Amino acid sequence: MPDPAILLCLCTCPDAASAQKLAETLVGERLAACVNRLPGVLSTYRWRGEVSTGGEELLLIKTTAPRFEALKARVLELHPYELPELVALPMELGHAAYMDWVRANVAD
Repeated sequence: MPDPAILLCLCTCPDAASAQKLAETLVGERLAACVNRLPGVLSTYRWRGEVSTGGEELLLIKTTAPRFEALKARVLELHPYELPELVALPMELGHAAYMDWVRANVAD
């Protein structure tokens, strides 16, 4: 059986407190092996017919494809936004030892 695919998930948060809570929960519950927080992101978007710009924190979440649905459910449960951003990109290449570490740290 091949190793599960590794995903890099992107999720924006409105502030440091909500970003930290999500990061700690996802890693603590083994839904993510690692979450990087990037403060100072400036996002421009359309919401309810209006164009808005605001500061956010971007989370870079490393997980596996089999854990994505559980991770998504937890993000939707905890996130303060009505419609949180959560997109997943496959990590097709990477340092093999790091990829193995991600898999080991999100195992059921």
